[in-house]
Amino acid sequence: MDELALASVERIIKNAGAERVGMDAIVAITEILEEICSDVSKYSVKLVKHAKRTTVKKEDVKLAARKRT
Repeated sequence: MDELALASVERIIKNAGAERVGMDAIVAITEILEEICSDVSKYSVKLVKHAKRTTVKKEDVKLAARKRT
């Protein structure tokens, strides 16, 4: 997918406490995050369509994220 910027993901990892981060770790986390985002987005859209709306709202995303886990 390559939608998330690697530099942003690296910054998130470093903010979590890492001093150094390997490129393979950055790529792995990016792939996982993109998969999670895709799943949550798809479920959010299903919720919106079921409600006969066209706009995805914060509540849709939060519900979709809770249902994913």
